[in-house]
Amino acid sequence: MLLIGRRALILLGAPVMTADYDVWVHIDDIELLNASFDTLDHAPNRSAADARKVGRYVIENGERIDVMVARSASSPAGIALAFDDAWQRRQSVAIGKDLQISLPSIEDLITTKRWGSRPKDLVDIQFLETIRRGIA
Repeated sequence: MLLIGRRALILLGAPVMTADYDVWVHIDDIELLNASFDTLDHAPNRSAADARKVGRYVIENGERIDVMVARSASSPAGIALAFDDAWQRRQSVAIGKDLQISLPSIEDLITTKRWGSRPKDLVDIQFLETIRRGIA
């Protein structure tokens, strides 16, 4: 599972806020992810089969986790990113003793932010570009 969206930026030090979590999981790992959240009494809003058809679903119970399950996605400009490629280039961030969270590389995070192309995504891209240049 890759943490994407603003929660990923927060782990990288961005001074932003968000109310939910966004993750990208390999399409073959939906059941594994759901089982791990089931232990926390979080439930998916659709079956794994339906999630595979639609490409996304939500897990929630007090916290909302938007789950993307597409093998790849493209920005409005046609820039594609495959999960397997993003996984190979992932970075890990320690968030506690023996606990790491996987994030896409900075370049791949920029690509994921281009998928939305909302004004806040453009601000987030600027932050990520400062990290890429070594300024942040």
